[in-house]
Amino acid sequence: MAKTDGQAKTDGQAQQTARSDAPRAETTLGYEQARDELVEVVRRLEAGGTSLEESLALWERGEELAKVCRRWLEGARARLDAALADETDADGDGDGGGAEGAERPAEG
Repeated sequence: MAKTDGQAKTDGQAQQTARSDAPRAETTLGYEQARDELVEVVRRLEAGGTSLEESLALWERGEELAKVCRRWLEGARARLDAALADETDADGDGDGGGAEGAERPAEG
């Protein structure tokens, strides 16, 4: 019976190792994948019933996933800003105002 307990500990160690390797794979996650996994992590944390160790692992995973989402959103924002700046430049407005002018409501 002790052998089974030892195997369970080994399995747990393997899962922990897999979790610690996960941040290396974050660059391959798309925004939607990271967001969906983050939602699941939050759901599990809010549901409770996990050990302290598992809760900490979930929290750490959630932090990593939030960083991935933030990077994707920052990249999207930069692309939008660049596209708006290009559009403004193409219209003959070379003042460099770019996206800032596009966000202001029209004055009437």
